[in-house]
Amino acid sequence: MPAPRPPAPGPAEAATTRSLGEPSASQDTSSAQRSFLEALDGVSESVESGAGLPAVARAAGRALDASVIVLDSWSRVLAVACSSPEDERAVLAGEGKAGAVELLVAETAVGELRYRPRGELPPPALLRLVGNLIALEVERARAPERASEAAVGGFLEDLFARRVTDRENIVARAGELGCDLSAGGAVIVVRARPQQPEEGDWRGRVLTIAERGARAVERETLAALAEAGWSRHGNDSTEPRGDRELLILTPCADLAAARRVATAVLRELEASLEGYSLTVARGRHAADPVDLHRAGAEAMLAANVAEARGATELSFEETGAYRLLLPAVSEDPTDLEGFFEETVAPLVAYDEQYETDLVRTLETFLDSDGNVARTAEKLFTHRHTIRYRLERVRELTQLDVASTDGRERLSLGLKAMRVLGIVPPGGPAHEKGAEAGRVPREHKDR
Repeated sequence: MPAPRPPAPGPAEAATTRSLGEPSASQDTSSAQRSFLEALDGVSESVESGAGLPAVARAAGRALDASVIVLDSWSRVLAVACSSPEDERAVLAGEGKAGAVELLVAETAVGELRYRPRGELPPPALLRLVGNLIALEVERARAPERASEAAVGGFLEDLFARRVTDRENIVARAGELGCDLSAGGAVIVVRARPQQPEEGDWRGRVLTIAERGARAVERETLAALAEAGWSRHGNDSTEPRGDRELLILTPCADLAAARRVATAVLRELEASLEGYSLTVARGRHAADPVDLHRAGAEAMLAANVAEARGATELSFEETGAYRLLLPAVSEDPTDLEGFFEETVAPLVAYDEQYETDLVRTLETFLDSDGNVARTAEKLFTHRHTIRYRLERVRELTQLDVASTDGRERLSLGLKAMRVLGIVPPGGPAHEKGAEAGRVPREHKDR
């Protein structure tokens, strides 16, 4: 005789069973809603904090679990949140499950959100709400028409070579390019060195990323690859000038605003570039546009010192004793170059010819307060080798590191080398494909 079936559980028992076993449909819905709202909250927080469009795009990428690119209504890239250049190309090309959402504000198209899911497609409702938030951010931060790089570069070169010196003319020319300098501004120098050979116009990519970061904070920022006339030569425009630099001129009312722009530039470069050595340096705020030449010279000096120190970010205020050498390098660097030639230039030439390490050994020895044992420890080299190298320094420079006068002159010679932006042989700037992050002399209009 079959065993009797147990009675069906009542409502209370059924509820208890569900609470101990699988979640109910209402619990599933509640969990999904919480996940939905948490994803949306991250994007909302980025918008409310005023972090800028690149930060909003990265938050959108996390919310949608997708690679994200924001374009304006002219199909120009405004922000990228992709894992690699290849991923960025795939999103733009619409490969795989990539999709696009038109960004509308009051039924007016302000751009497009392109995305490429890493897993499942995002819920349509979440995609629509994220798109609406990004559209509002694009409309709020939409920059004026971008002037050509040639026009911006020409203005920056004229400004820093002092071919335009009166306030009215400076403000007027900047205004023609969509930049209001009436309250002053700041200058930022950006250098990027690929740590492996790069193909294509990687310098143009660095410019685009740096400009994107700066304009996310200050939309009237000007950026270009331009010759910095103050870098190694005097003010005579007939003289050959230094390599082209990535220069950023941002209008701002105080030092804090300039600091925010520099931080945004570095953050965007670090988020969008892999395998690059980066340097972002800035001068002090110039309340009068006439003083922007001085701010540019300060940014250049800070960039040279930062590279010598291996620092990623440096302001002019943080350069210490190097600040005393600014007049020498910005007004007429002839004496400074002469002092370099009289002191450490023979060491640089010797290192380059014989692939030795005299300059680095001298720097380390002076930083170690003249202690041979400590120098050997830092360089992982035997003490006898350090003493031999220091003897070669004495023979080549006729300056003895054992004397106070010799150490002082050699120390100043090293400072002159750094301020002038002279990179000793053997560093990453001389690796194939790196080229010290400098740009070629040919002019391009991007």
